[in-house]
Amino acid sequence: MKAIVIRNTGEANVLRLETVADPTPRAGEAVIAVEACGVCFHDVVVRNGTFKAGIERPLIPGHEVAGRIVALSGDPQGFAVGDRVATTQRSHICGHCGWCRSAREPLCDDAQFMGDRGLNGGYAEFVCVGTNNLVKIPNQVSADQASIAACAIGTVLQAVRDIGNVKPAETVLVTGAGGGLGIHAIQLSRLCGARVIAQTTSQAKVERIRQAGAHDVVVTSRGTDFSTDLRQLTDGRGVDCAIDTVGTPLFVSTRKSLAKAARWVLVGQLTGEFVPFNPAQLFLRNISMLSATSTTRQGLADTLALIAQGAVLPVIDTVMPLSEASAAHRLLEAGSISGRIVLRP
Repeated sequence: MKAIVIRNTGEANVLRLETVADPTPRAGEAVIAVEACGVCFHDVVVRNGTFKAGIERPLIPGHEVAGRIVALSGDPQGFAVGDRVATTQRSHICGHCGWCRSAREPLCDDAQFMGDRGLNGGYAEFVCVGTNNLVKIPNQVSADQASIAACAIGTVLQAVRDIGNVKPAETVLVTGAGGGLGIHAIQLSRLCGARVIAQTTSQAKVERIRQAGAHDVVVTSRGTDFSTDLRQLTDGRGVDCAIDTVGTPLFVSTRKSLAKAARWVLVGQLTGEFVPFNPAQLFLRNISMLSATSTTRQGLADTLALIAQGAVLPVIDTVMPLSEASAAHRLLEAGSISGRIVLRP
C-alpha cells in the first residue's frame, strides 16, 4: 500500500510517500480502507520531535480515520466487511481494565495512540484497528466529516460537556478559536447554551469564527495579554469556563481571564515549553484546572449523531491528496487555515 512514512524528525519534508506492506489484522481487529484522514497539530509535534512520549519510528502518522472495513479477524463485535466506520484516536485498548470498563478508555495503560508508533497510521491506504475503537458512520455523514469527528470534535465535546460542564447562560472563552479544536468548541459551547468569547491571532479568521457561533471575537497579536479585553467584555467578572486549545503561549492571559470558581480545561499544547506559576493564583479563587485528552467510543458515537442531526457542522478548510501531506503540514504550521485539513489516499 501507499503510505506517508516518518523515519526521522524534522521539517515537513521528512514526510515521505512510500510503499509498505499491507496491514494484517490480529484477533479482534479490522482492516479499514482509508477514505479520509484528518490532519491534526499532534501530527506536527510528532513529526518535528516536540512530542516524545510513546513515539517509535519509523511510523505512519494520522489518527483521525474514516473508511470501510475490508477485513475482520476474531469476534466482529457487530461489524461486517463493507461497514462504514470512524475510529477513535486509538488503534488498540485492552477493553477490560477499570479505565476501559468505565468509559475512560483513553487512559487505558495498554492504549496505543494511532500514528505514534509503527507503520499503522491514518496517512495510508489501509490501517488496522481494534474493533472496540470503531463506530459506524450514520448515512447522513460523509467520510470527510467522519474523519475529523473523534479528534477535532469529540475531544472538545468531552472538554465542554463532560469535563467543563458548561451550563446555559455561562460565559466560555475558547482560545485558538480558528483552529480545528477551537472552531468546534465554539459550536459545542453554543449548543450547551453558553455565551462564547473567542480568541484568535488571525484577523482573516474572524468571519469564520463568527459564523461558527462566537458572540464576541478578541483578536490579539501573538504573546499579547488579552485578559483586559476579556474583563471588559464580562464587566470585570471573567469567564466561567475556558476551553484552552493553545496552552503555554496563552497561559498567563487565560489565567487572568477566569472568574471565581471557573473551570480551565486544557485541550491543546502547541509548544514544548513549560510555564512557572503560583498555585495560589488558582486555589485562592477556587479555580479548577482540568484536562481533556482524546475521546471515548461513546463520545465519538455522540459526535457522529450530532453531525447527522445537523446540530454540529464539521469545519473542513481544505481537502488534499495523500501525496500532499507535506504541504498540508506547512499550511497547518502557518496558522492560515480555519478548521481541519483532510487527506484522501
